[in-house]
Amino acid sequence: MKKVAISIGDINGIGLQIAIDSHTEVLRLCKPIYCVHKELLDQASILLGKECPIKPEELSPPDTEIIDITPAQVSQSSGYYSFKSFEHALTLTESQQACGVLTLPIHKEAWKKAGIKSIGHTQALRAHYNKEAIMMLGCENMYVALFSDHVALRDVSLLIKEETLTEFLCNFARCVNLKESCAVLGLNPHCGDNGLMGDEDRIIDRAVIKTNALLGHSYFVGAIPADSAFSPQNRKHFRYFVSMYHDVGLAVLKALYFEESINISLNLPIMRTSVDHGVAFDKAYKQNTLSTTSYINALKYIITNT
Repeated sequence: MKKVAISIGDINGIGLQIAIDSHTEVLRLCKPIYCVHKELLDQASILLGKECPIKPEELSPPDTEIIDITPAQVSQSSGYYSFKSFEHALTLTESQQACGVLTLPIHKEAWKKAGIKSIGHTQALRAHYNKEAIMMLGCENMYVALFSDHVALRDVSLLIKEETLTEFLCNFARCVNLKESCAVLGLNPHCGDNGLMGDEDRIIDRAVIKTNALLGHSYFVGAIPADSAFSPQNRKHFRYFVSMYHDVGLAVLKALYFEESINISLNLPIMRTSVDHGVAFDKAYKQNTLSTTSYINALKYIITNT
């Protein structure tokens, strides 16, 4: 069975409970390597009032001090621990002790408090590998790739350049081995109505034409107005979508497939997936049952694609 490195995320959120609750099912799929100290699992078990089925030999703790869980609190120590867990999972994968990395949710403010410069996993991966990681989220029914992800809306139009978008689309096609049509969303209402509401969509059109020429096949279709891109008819025709802006693409995806969806980092030398939800402080150490569908789907994606 394949080995998968699992970074534990922010210990003050729901990550530890997801790992504990899912362990029996995980063992049927792979050999997990949890990047966490046993003492933290013990703390979580006490807070949750349940036994922890994870064995010491299934752990590979990060090289950092053990801290205490403070449920639903943003803290410097939990931010630093989650980052070190993530770093250790990368090391395990780079050294081929694991076939991929599955990340449980971190808290971006906690990372900032801990002095981590990256805003989240994807930005950290870009810095670590000096590669333009592509963020794609979704499930078998629909995948959405993000041309811009964790940037302010006011900055998105400045990023849309023909060469940059062409490179993005070519890399995306290669990473997913694209063999079907993919919808590329426009930026402005009605794709700008021929320049009446901005020129960015004309750039997107040119990038789509250039990419298809380079690929030798018209896989990419667009720019398509974002307000109608996810219509039922379009979703029958397209399974892959490229969105210029984070929320435009993900609002629809999460409305349709919130519990099933996962986060995948493409265009990197390693495989990394994640749950498509946050730390859920409102549920941390309070609910006996949590949905683990996204977590299991993220694990299955690694196993299937490595």
